[in-house]
Amino acid sequence: MTRGAERLRPPAGLTTEEARARRPPGGNRLPAEKPPSPLRLLVAQLVHFFAVLLWAAAALAFLGGLPQLGVAIAIVVVLNGVFAFVQEYRADRAAEALRDLVPHRVTVVRDGIRQEIDAVDVVVGDLVLLEAGDRIAADLAVVDVHGLRVDEATLTGESEPVGKAPGDPVHAGCFVVEGEASASVTAIGGDTRLASIATMTRAVVRARTPLARELHRVVRTVTVLAVGLGVVSFGLGLLLGLPAGEGFLFAVGVTVALVPEGLLPTVTLSLARSAQLLARRNGLVRRLESVETLGSTTFICTDKTGTLTQNRMAAVEVWTPRGTVTLTGEGYEPVAEIHGSAVAVEGTRELAGAAVLCSTGRIRRDGDTWTALGDPMEAALDALAQRTGAGAVHAGTLRGERRFPFDPRRRRMSVWENGVLSVKGAPDTVLPRCLDTTGAHEAATAMSARGLRVLAVARRRGPLPEGGSADDAERELELLGLVGLEDPPRAGVGDALAECRRAGIRVAMVTGDSGPTAAAIGREVGLLRNGGLVVAGRDLPADEAELGELLDRDGVVVCRVAPEDKLRIAQALRARGHVVAMTGDGVNDGPALRAADIGVAMGAGGTDVARQAADLVLLDDDFATIVAAVRQGRTTFANIRRFLTYHLTDNVAELTPFVVFSVTGGSVPLAIGVLQVLSLDIATDLLPALALGAEPSSPRVLDGPPPRRRLIDGPLLRRAFAVLGPVEATLAMAAFLAVLVASGWSYGDEPPARVLATASGAAFTAVVLGQFATAFACRSTSRPVWRLGWRSNPLLVGAVSVELLILVGMLTIPPLARLLGHRPPSLLGLAVALGAIPAVVLADAAVKRWAARRR
Repeated sequence: MTRGAERLRPPAGLTTEEARARRPPGGNRLPAEKPPSPLRLLVAQLVHFFAVLLWAAAALAFLGGLPQLGVAIAIVVVLNGVFAFVQEYRADRAAEALRDLVPHRVTVVRDGIRQEIDAVDVVVGDLVLLEAGDRIAADLAVVDVHGLRVDEATLTGESEPVGKAPGDPVHAGCFVVEGEASASVTAIGGDTRLASIATMTRAVVRARTPLARELHRVVRTVTVLAVGLGVVSFGLGLLLGLPAGEGFLFAVGVTVALVPEGLLPTVTLSLARSAQLLARRNGLVRRLESVETLGSTTFICTDKTGTLTQNRMAAVEVWTPRGTVTLTGEGYEPVAEIHGSAVAVEGTRELAGAAVLCSTGRIRRDGDTWTALGDPMEAALDALAQRTGAGAVHAGTLRGERRFPFDPRRRRMSVWENGVLSVKGAPDTVLPRCLDTTGAHEAATAMSARGLRVLAVARRRGPLPEGGSADDAERELELLGLVGLEDPPRAGVGDALAECRRAGIRVAMVTGDSGPTAAAIGREVGLLRNGGLVVAGRDLPADEAELGELLDRDGVVVCRVAPEDKLRIAQALRARGHVVAMTGDGVNDGPALRAADIGVAMGAGGTDVARQAADLVLLDDDFATIVAAVRQGRTTFANIRRFLTYHLTDNVAELTPFVVFSVTGGSVPLAIGVLQVLSLDIATDLLPALALGAEPSSPRVLDGPPPRRRLIDGPLLRRAFAVLGPVEATLAMAAFLAVLVASGWSYGDEPPARVLATASGAAFTAVVLGQFATAFACRSTSRPVWRLGWRSNPLLVGAVSVELLILVGMLTIPPLARLLGHRPPSLLGLAVALGAIPAVVLADAAVKRWAARRR
């Protein structure tokens, strides 16, 4: 069948007038979900709960007569919102457009003439002509067929092309792998099966991430604490005789001191850095919060083809009546190691030469790699022919003098050329037509048991029967042998599965492939062990609780699944408390990817429907990348806890001067002011916190199940509020009071402004130096600072160095020092402030040692 203008015999398809009358508004276009506008996405980053809390703090600052403070807080919120928006907007635009699933041009018959039209102009009733390599533009019903085989993996998950007969349906978005056909359009645009699955995907409510839930809880706790203490402090100040204006300013200071302004940018930047590290490992994160969710994963539902396997066929074993040959090669390269006797290799060469004549797929060199054109199975046969020296006759260039195309009922095809009929097909249809099949049935059974796809190849010399059919021609055949083909497992999959088990993560294979094939691959990669469960989608329980109970084990293989099955599996496992990661590449996987806690789509071989529904896109389609993402996710969770401890410790030191001022009724002056608190949170606090967010993974991060701890729990609060924070605060107040007392100040006196500024500078210095020590202490919950090493996190060394330079600048640059209300500390104040470093380090080490003894 050739393209171009050519008169055909009836049916002649529609007329131009009929097609024009049937064309609906919009034509044959998939309904697309209108994405939120960039402005809406940006606004969402500026009005979530924590951002609102900071906006409220800024408003209080303006009301309290501190416009500089209000502007500074507002800038923090805006910068963080813009950064988070840019990260997620860029990731969201990394996929191609959904409309690319539908071809731009389609061959149809209009007015009795074959012609090419835009896919958008196809209408119901059109007669479409299909050839190998075509992507199908609408739902069709086959009218006339010549060996048509269609790759329906994007819809069904079935990796093996499906043969089609007259009357069979063919769906939009699928590929024609082999053969030719004419088909009538039955549905277009939003009425296609492709569109219905995409609609089902959009209807699924995306699960809220564990990190989002935890951050909401943290913010709620901080809000209640900050506002509550602010109100209490205002009332206490009034009771102790503070004027109302000073009391309100004091309450604003308490609130601002408790609100960790640097927490939001720190979390965002930590997640963004983790996303960048994953991108280097071929993992594209589409939602930043998903990085941490990966670390909480307890159940992975993975596809087989392309994720656990390489998604390319290879002939690895050939049985012939002369002996068996095994082959070991790399991909589709035309070279391989061949093991077998000389006569067996000769028999394999004859078999390969005959098989390639019956194939339309072939291999082609693309740069430094060899790729498949057409059916991967037939490309593997072309590679086999070239590896065995059967000749460089490429499939697709020789059609034969007479050809009997593949038929789904016969399950075989044949080509007659130069007086020889070459036949290939399923063993159960070819072997009964052969004269001698001694040993063939046993060999076929053994290959199938090992998970190989088996083809039989035969030939017959002599003329064809006059006017005979394929059944007449394909008789009294000479069996050349059997070919065992496999889709090889990916390198490293076994190790990745072992890491999942070590990490307490259960793994199930959920695939559209047949049970024997899926089970064989499951056993080969180590997923399916003795006593493992293999269950077909049609046999899954209808009840969600029973379904979850059945699958809640390690090493399950679920085969022949429908799109609805994947969605039900994700929901059932989540109902049992699992954090579920679901992989997929087809349109059919979209709903399940969206319903899972983590949707993982294939970037190399996946559809855009899957990529748009997913949280993580594997650019290399490799299961091992998921495990690397889990490792990074757990590291991210631990790092967030590290800098939360750091932030809360500093909040104690920042709050203490306000508490002392309140409790003494103003008899002890305020050691640090509100602007100093903000500068501590943003200028000196932020860089070490970001460096803690970059702490490298521990070698033991995947030992045991994922932590069920909350981001903020009892041990974290005790460490910040009962150990590190009080030590830092004590040294800050000690430095402040030492300067005052040395200048002759007495309790209740009003110190001179210069003395107060010098004492405040000493307290400020003590807090910053305490931050210095706390940053290193927070790197570990069990080891003292001196056992952690300086080189394992060079970013932290650089961050605290910059922190010290910022401190010097804030103290010595006159305009900045005047704005903050302090001066460089005296020698006495500096000496006391320097004591904050050993005090924090030794107190932290003592508590860790005490905890280790208790354990």
